[in-house]
Amino acid sequence: TELGVERRFVPESCPRAVRPGDFVRYHYLGSFPDGTRFDSSYDRGSTFNVFVGKGQLIAGMDQALVGMCVNERRFVKIPPKLAYGSEGVPGVIPPNAVLHFDVLLIDLWNSEDEVQVQTYFKPEKCPRTVQVSDFVRYHYNGTFLDGTLFDSSHNRMRTYDTYVGIGWLIAGMDQGLLGMCVGEKRIITIPPFLAYGEDGDGKEIPGQASLVFDVVLLDLHNPKDGIAIENQLVPESCERRSQTGDFLRYHYNGTLLDGTLFDSSYSRNRTYDTYVGKGYVIAGMDEGLLGVCTGEKRRIIIPPHLGYGEEGRGKIPGSAVLVFDIHVVDFHNPSDSVSITVHYKPSNCTVLSKKGDYLKYHYNASLLDGTLLDSTHSLGKTYNVVLGSGQVVLGMDMGLQDMCVGERRTVVIPPHLGYGEDGVEGEVPGSAVLVFDIELLELVSGLPEGYMFVWNGEVSPNLFEEIDQNHDGEVLLEEFSEYIQTQVDTGKGKLAPGFDFEKIVKNMFTNQDRDGNGKVTAEEFKLKDQEAREEHDEL
Repeated sequence: TELGVERRFVPESCPRAVRPGDFVRYHYLGSFPDGTRFDSSYDRGSTFNVFVGKGQLIAGMDQALVGMCVNERRFVKIPPKLAYGSEGVPGVIPPNAVLHFDVLLIDLWNSEDEVQVQTYFKPEKCPRTVQVSDFVRYHYNGTFLDGTLFDSSHNRMRTYDTYVGIGWLIAGMDQGLLGMCVGEKRIITIPPFLAYGEDGDGKEIPGQASLVFDVVLLDLHNPKDGIAIENQLVPESCERRSQTGDFLRYHYNGTLLDGTLFDSSYSRNRTYDTYVGKGYVIAGMDEGLLGVCTGEKRRIIIPPHLGYGEEGRGKIPGSAVLVFDIHVVDFHNPSDSVSITVHYKPSNCTVLSKKGDYLKYHYNASLLDGTLLDSTHSLGKTYNVVLGSGQVVLGMDMGLQDMCVGERRTVVIPPHLGYGEDGVEGEVPGSAVLVFDIELLELVSGLPEGYMFVWNGEVSPNLFEEIDQNHDGEVLLEEFSEYIQTQVDTGKGKLAPGFDFEKIVKNMFTNQDRDGNGKVTAEEFKLKDQEAREEHDEL
């Protein structure tokens, strides 16, 4: 005669119980005391949806549902006076029937409910939160209030990307995402009137369903955003900052806003080399690389409309904010020439180096960021060159000009006057600016340009006869070489310094051997000034 309620299963967590006025969705099996079933929501494939305490149910069910939790199961015995009484339901419920209901509560909400937000993880740093009109990328698991999964972006392995607060989402999600930080995780519970309402979505979500979204925010930007720059290390000395048209070499780590690494120049052990402001890189990086110093470290945050846009590229998803932590190794401009800074010059500095001079000097060679490449000091010997002969890179030929013995200077050489785009494998990176700290130790004056040998005095009028020692009218290479050696040893003549004796002599002999037969005759033999006069006469 009395209402009987048996709680057969009660979930451990019950944040909310049914109260009069709440709307519920539940499944049930209806039977008579003998076990005969008269109704079942399971057979219809849909829950029974109804307000509680508003007379929409038989009185016994109205009372039995109060205090239930979602996922709770109750066995309810309802006497006739709280069911269909003495009249029953013709053809279904006989008069004065006791009814048994096996009830499972699926959903519960109230028309006064609002969106509920429960944050269970929030990053320590939260420089920015979601605002209306922001564009976000997030992952989610979507469940009903009883925990049944109806959708998941994780299963699709793709974030959900959308604007917030402009009607692209259900109203409850528009509200629930506001104020989130990148990396934050929260549970957003949405009543049906802020979700898909009475009709559901026509697919997975039934009408009047409360929705629970477990959300992690991965990305956030606004279409009005420009790039953001965070300086991490700026050298105390910064004589020059990058400008449009400069060529930069830099290292970088590229991550998404949630910290996911998508690329790194360090992993390739090679800098990224590019012109700045010329469209060779994405627009945001073009802008972010302007105004940097050599050695500077900065973070450049690039919104997708200045990055790879809606389509993305490779490991970069569409509409992704990019974070680049860069370290500038060096930069130059194609119009740069050699830069010379003199640190010490002796007071007696009258003899200056010039083309053709033989120089001996020490140097330390480094990159613009200070990385040491080479040093003659560590080898314990000088570097020796003939200036202007192509024995060193063009920039060094220029940097060694007009030095005096004892002078110390720093020579900065741009790559187009150094080792160019290719560099030297294993030693000098491509497109690298080089820095040489130089000390000139010895200078041997060279010969006039175009001469490999000069006389220190008057030239013998019988020169050919003196060289032709056996007087057969022909001079062989051995005779020629022996004669030149004698002139140098006795101080009567001087060879161009810094070159191999045999190579010079052979070159001089070849110039005289005009028919190429390995012999020089008197008719062939001419001094350089004689050749010049003949050429002038011909002209």
